[in-house]
Amino acid sequence: MKKALLTLSALALCLSAGSALAKEYKELRFGVDPSYAPFESKAADGSLVGFDIDLGNAICTELKVKCKWVESDFDGMIPGLNANKFDGVISSMTVTEVREKAIIFSNELFSGPTSLVFKKGAGLTTDVATLKGKTVGYEQGTIQEAYAKAVLDKAGVKTQAYANQDQVYADLVSGRLDASVQDMLQAELGFLKSPQGAGYEVSKPIDDPLLPAKTAVGIKKGNTELKALIDKGIKALHDDGTYATIQKKHFGDLNLYSGK
Repeated sequence: MKKALLTLSALALCLSAGSALAKEYKELRFGVDPSYAPFESKAADGSLVGFDIDLGNAICTELKVKCKWVESDFDGMIPGLNANKFDGVISSMTVTEVREKAIIFSNELFSGPTSLVFKKGAGLTTDVATLKGKTVGYEQGTIQEAYAKAVLDKAGVKTQAYANQDQVYADLVSGRLDASVQDMLQAELGFLKSPQGAGYEVSKPIDDPLLPAKTAVGIKKGNTELKALIDKGIKALHDDGTYATIQKKHFGDLNLYSGK
């Protein structure tokens, strides 16, 4: 009986310690690549703005912690996370099997397809045959990079990697690229609505298993305490209507949440 009581006491102590650990966070550091409007970008005054930024700040408000944003190129997100440069990644990071081997993810933030961007009248489509001999740019570290290497390269398409999405668009506009491949909503609501996007169009969504749509918060493997906290925050945003308000602010009546 004494042994049983000791075991129960030890269990209670562990549970108490776990509870304390969950409340330890006074600040959450989120990694972000601010070159992906309307999800994350910089305003004229240098402040971070966008759908992901508003969601991250709202999650912090729900959890009563301070938000700190740490800027990084996208391909440095997972290494930075594992090096403890930040606690989580909120930067339009899609959930993939490959990434799940390196990190864990929160529940869904939003979902969105991938598409191509090219000049109107270029005659390009998602059929890779129309892209043969053309040059297509993508951002390093993204699911689009995996698609470019596995599909486009093998189909005779020239592909070019860039450190961030702004560089992709700069070369697209300058004529160094025939097309770019990226998140469809980012292209439609970011690039096409900018002055440099005039005269360009977006293809229909690319249907390929290498291009999943579910996006979530990236978290260091094993940190289930933080995952539980962030999942709690995401649920609260849906329960109190905050998510719907932020979504409407950036996308009108468009629904980005699949509920998965």
